[in-house]
Amino acid sequence: MTGTQVQKTVEAVWRMESPRLVAYLARVTGDLGVAEELAQDAMVAALESWPKTGIPDNPRAWLTAAARYRAIDHLRHRRKAAEKHVQLGHEIDLARASDGGDQGLPDPDDPIGDDLLRLIFTACHPVLSTDARVALTLRLLCGLTTDEIARAYLAAEPTVAQRIVRAKRTLGAARVPFEVPRGPDLEDRLASVLEVIYLVFNEGYAATRGDDWVRPSLCDEALRLGRILAELVPEEAEVHGLVALMELQASRLKARTTESGEPVLLGEQDRGRWDYLLIRRGLAALERALSFGGPLGPYTLQAAIAACHAQAPSTEDTDWQRIAALYDALAQAAPSPVVELNRAVAVGMAFGPAAGLEMVDALCSEPRLQRYHLLPGVRGDLLQRLGRFDEAREAFEAAAALTGNDRERQLLLRRAAECTGAVDPDQGP
Repeated sequence: MTGTQVQKTVEAVWRMESPRLVAYLARVTGDLGVAEELAQDAMVAALESWPKTGIPDNPRAWLTAAARYRAIDHLRHRRKAAEKHVQLGHEIDLARASDGGDQGLPDPDDPIGDDLLRLIFTACHPVLSTDARVALTLRLLCGLTTDEIARAYLAAEPTVAQRIVRAKRTLGAARVPFEVPRGPDLEDRLASVLEVIYLVFNEGYAATRGDDWVRPSLCDEALRLGRILAELVPEEAEVHGLVALMELQASRLKARTTESGEPVLLGEQDRGRWDYLLIRRGLAALERALSFGGPLGPYTLQAAIAACHAQAPSTEDTDWQRIAALYDALAQAAPSPVVELNRAVAVGMAFGPAAGLEMVDALCSEPRLQRYHLLPGVRGDLLQRLGRFDEAREAFEAAAALTGNDRERQLLLRRAAECTGAVDPDQGP
C-alpha cells in the first residue's frame, strides 16, 4: 500500500472514529481540549507508523491505545495527577488482558456507558449558553467545521468559532464532570441534547457543503444516539417524537439521490425505494410520543408531518391541508423564520402557489434568512409553478449562489436553466 493510500485510509478511519476517540479521552482525562489534542496526536502517530507496519486489523483499538499512552504522559507532567494516573494504568492493564475487539473500550451500545452520550450531556451543561452547547457538541462528536455549524444555525462563522473556544474554557474552569446527569439536571439539559442530535441528523440528511447531497453516517449516528436516549429516558414524549421524526426522514435516504449521487426532490422520488421498516418504526415511535397526552412538542409535530408524507402513495395524494395545519401548530410551539418558510411550502401545496408566494415574500426582509439559500429556492419553485419563469430563474440562481453544497448548487442551476426560454402565460409568446 502506497503512502498516499495509507494517508487516505487514516483520514477515513479518523472521520469514522474521532468522535468516539475524543469522547473516550474526555472521560479518562476530564478535559475536552486535552482530549482533542491527544486524539490528533494519535492520528499523527498513525500517519507515521502505518506506512511502515501496515493498517492494523482494528484501527480504532490502535488509535485508542496510542492516545491512552499519550494521556498517561500528559498526566505524568501534571501536578496532583496520581489518582488519574492509577486509573489510566488500570485501564491499560484491562485492555492488554482483553481478547481483542474494542480493547477495553466501553460497549458503544450501552445506554449508560456510552461515551458519546456522556459527551453530549457534558457539552450541554447549563454553564454554557444554548448556542454554545450545540456548537461544541457538533464540533466534538461529528467533526463539523465551524462553517458547517454556522450554516446549520444561520449564524456568522466567527461567532460560532468564538462560542466553541469559550465553551471549552468554561467547561474546564467549571470542572464539569463527564457523566450522564440524573433527576432535575437531566430534564434541564434534555432539550439542548435533543436539539444537538437533530442538528447532527439534519447535517446527514441534507449536507450543508461538500460533494455529497446526503451523509448517511451522520444520520445513522444521530439515530443511534436518539434510540439510546429513548431507552435512558423512556417517559419523555419529545424524545420519542424526535426518534419518530428521524426514523421517518431516514426512510427516504436511499431515494433522495440517484446512483451517481444527484439529488432527487420529494415529488420525484421512487417511493418503492423508501425503507418501510424505518417507516413502521417511526410510526410506532410517534404513537408512543402521542400516548403521553398533553400539548404536542416541536419534534412530535414534525414527526406527524413526516408521517403524512410516509403514508401518502404520491405527492398529489398527500394530505397537504393537514400538513399546513400541523405547521400552524408548530409555528405556535416553536416559532422561527425557517418554520414559517416550511409553512409557506405547505400552504402553497394545499391552497395554491400564489398563497405560498405571498407568505414567502413576507419573509424576504427577515434578517436571519438573508443568507439562507432555501428562501430564494422555495420562492423560485413557487414562481415557476405560477409561470413567472424569468423571476423563477433569478431566484434559483440566487439560491445556487448561497448554497455550500455542490450537488445542491447543480440542482438549482438546472432548475434555473429549465426556466430559460419558457413562456410566461401572462406575457404570451
